[in-house]
Amino acid sequence: MAGWLRRQRVQVPKHLQALVTVDHAAEVPPERLGLQPERVEAVWAAVEQLYRTGLQPAITLVVRRHGQVVLKRAIGAVRGNAPGETGPIVPLHPDAPMCLFSASKAISALLIHKLAEDGKLSLDDRVAAYIPEFAAHGKHRVTIRELLAHRAGIPTIAVEAQGPELLRNWDLLVAMLCAAKPFDPRFEKQAYHALTAGFIAGEIVRRVGGIELPDALHQWLAKPLGLQYMTYGIKPEWRDRLPPNVVTGPQPVWPLTTYIRSIIGVPFAEGVGASNDDAFLSTVVPAGNICASADDVSRVFQMLLNGGSLDGVQVLQPETVRRAIEPVGGLQFDRTLKVPLRYSSGFMLGEKPVGLYGPDCREAFGHLGFVSVLAWADPRRALSVALLNTGKSVAPGGVLRLAAVLRALARACPPV
Repeated sequence: MAGWLRRQRVQVPKHLQALVTVDHAAEVPPERLGLQPERVEAVWAAVEQLYRTGLQPAITLVVRRHGQVVLKRAIGAVRGNAPGETGPIVPLHPDAPMCLFSASKAISALLIHKLAEDGKLSLDDRVAAYIPEFAAHGKHRVTIRELLAHRAGIPTIAVEAQGPELLRNWDLLVAMLCAAKPFDPRFEKQAYHALTAGFIAGEIVRRVGGIELPDALHQWLAKPLGLQYMTYGIKPEWRDRLPPNVVTGPQPVWPLTTYIRSIIGVPFAEGVGASNDDAFLSTVVPAGNICASADDVSRVFQMLLNGGSLDGVQVLQPETVRRAIEPVGGLQFDRTLKVPLRYSSGFMLGEKPVGLYGPDCREAFGHLGFVSVLAWADPRRALSVALLNTGKSVAPGGVLRLAAVLRALARACPPV
């Protein structure tokens, strides 16, 4: 068993310099922003310690403070260092694209908020007003706001029989979700919708906006923000830039296997493997397959932090941003994730004294993606962050090291 565990970890060299890439041209000296250089470097040291766990073949990090880049770095490789790989090391650049997994939800939700800004819908409209067939089994009561806040009563859908190919059949997926019976007929219980709500929200964008989601994402967000990637899946010609996702560390055992399957609908390793499949990378999964660089993601959250504008371009109106991040209900036990969480219409919210984004982060908003991808903004700290990675692990050491990164960030960037 011990030998199997060793094979599921990255071979970490004693000295990491050859695996670290820093975008010196992008980084602003910490002193210019009133930050202590040693505390900023402590953030990166914590990232290196995360890499030393052997659980993350590739990590990219971008941190903005007051809109200025404080850290833009990468550690690891695109290819060659994953468990069991023996090929040459392909260096990882800070601008490498990676899959955001569930952090895609926050980005996709902004497309709904854009339609609301344009007066084409209201968050308090019923979903069935735009998708009449969704009304089955009492779901006519569900509003768009409740859908985006994981209160639509359809957190999971059985996909294992069809495999990842089901993701190619948009119309079938939507029809299955419309026909599904809600687990909570009163729609009062919060239960994380890992993939399901994204397809219904995406269908609303298609029907109300008269536009396909890839075009909406490009025209409404990626193009005005000047993003390099930010696409559903990734173009075949860019595939060699995308590090594959890999299972690392110990194999999950019961009851963790049951818990994971209740969230993603398939066994852990199968879900990770499917994320590298052409069926996943060549289609639209609104809640789970946006690919982007850490800088792309940080720019989106900086735009939100700025009240909808970036580099002189007004992408969303301030009122739209306010609606997007305002809480929907209070702190509630999530029936899927089995933890207390607050949601807005598309975002996971921070908490005090500690939350998803570290210590004292109640004003923060963002999203988690498949165990360890994190993207968020914290108005209190004038902070926007994207921490992307490719190792998928349930090892406690990975969680502890990730928490150490968040603590270091909170210490380096105190409230303003």
